[in-house]
Amino acid sequence: MSILSSSSPTLFFSTANPRVSVSLSPTSTVSTSPSVRSRSIFRRFPYLAFSRAANAAAETFEGKKWSSSSATQPISGSELGYSHTFIDALSEQDLLSVIQREVEAGTLPKHIAHSMEELYQNYKNAVFQSGNPRAEDIVLSNMRVAFDRMFLDVKEPFEFSPYHEAIQEPFNYYMFGQNYIRPLINFRESYVGNVSLFSEMEEQLKQGENVILISNHQSEADPAVIALLLETTNPYISENIIYVAGDRVITDPLCKPFSMGRNLLCVYSKKHMNDVPELADMKRRANTRSLKEMALLLRGGSKIIWIAPSGGRDRPDPVTNQWFPAPFDASSLDNMRRLVDHAGVVGHIYPLAILCHDIMPPPPQVEKEIGEKRLISFHGTGISVAPEVDFQNATASCGSPEEAKAVYSQALYDSVCEQYNVLQSAINGAKGLEASTSSVSLSQPVD
Repeated sequence: MSILSSSSPTLFFSTANPRVSVSLSPTSTVSTSPSVRSRSIFRRFPYLAFSRAANAAAETFEGKKWSSSSATQPISGSELGYSHTFIDALSEQDLLSVIQREVEAGTLPKHIAHSMEELYQNYKNAVFQSGNPRAEDIVLSNMRVAFDRMFLDVKEPFEFSPYHEAIQEPFNYYMFGQNYIRPLINFRESYVGNVSLFSEMEEQLKQGENVILISNHQSEADPAVIALLLETTNPYISENIIYVAGDRVITDPLCKPFSMGRNLLCVYSKKHMNDVPELADMKRRANTRSLKEMALLLRGGSKIIWIAPSGGRDRPDPVTNQWFPAPFDASSLDNMRRLVDHAGVVGHIYPLAILCHDIMPPPPQVEKEIGEKRLISFHGTGISVAPEVDFQNATASCGSPEEAKAVYSQALYDSVCEQYNVLQSAINGAKGLEASTSSVSLSQPVD
């Protein structure tokens, strides 16, 4: 999302939220600390991993793949704030009947209930597409905890601050999101381009430097896709990226629990800045607060921030139905670059491409109303990163600041498009690893 021009987007809420601050000092180790090792255990288990009993069980199964059978064991939810309204459901019929019961009790609005039922069916169909023999258990396990989190937020809405740090205790929203999206990814047909550059980024973060990922944006699942494709090779990046996120993902009741598990700089998208004209000034002031938060973060160093300068999600061409990265906003990108330059810390700007629209595509057109229909599929996904683009080198022949701004934006966009074409060829063109080029070397993530 783009917040970096005067007319652009952020949400500001004053309510304090639990924060889990994880910094990476120049002397720290990225991937071998006990906390990272323990998180790698829980990565293969759903929400059960967050009760004391399940922690013990997870230690027993260290090193094994996530198993849906582990998701059906009894848990104690009191220390996690579970309502048990949905958690105690033992079947699909139980789960869906609870929705109707809460509607009749007046505790769940009808429009949210309808969206929850629709989400259940779409998620179920997608997971069953995978052919996983445990699909039924996976769906029930993931959907009952998803409904529980959604229902808890309906009763007691969570408010995001301009900078929101992922909530990992007492309930681990990060792992909840990972385990929910994991069954939707066909890892056999998923690819990572230039994985060695992510290791380069980790070294830069260890040295106290900042990393910015300039990316296209395809779905609400982008953060989980990035994290899942890198969770084995680069777990530190997976868990510590800060996403510049639009207000829709922190206001939609079906999306909020997933957003609570990510590090976010919360913004109002320019595409929705004037949806309600009388709120436009408030939105601009809120975005200014988020820009200040971003500047403070960058001054502290060792931050990795993802931003989509297009200001929203990619959408297919209405005539050809072909997907392609949406154009970047040059002013927003230039403002991001200047924030990095003025931080007093070395910064690196990398172009990142992501292809994952099939698992959770956006509506065909930008919608004003909150509560979009979630279409979900089981599909291959991909991300790719290219070497950083240096502003001075890219704009050396430019005659004016405005020309330099446009040239730099185009250079980053062209790199994203080039990488996107390689991912497209590998995944949708079925060329697999043979789609690699001299500038994009593909590998496959380990599931």
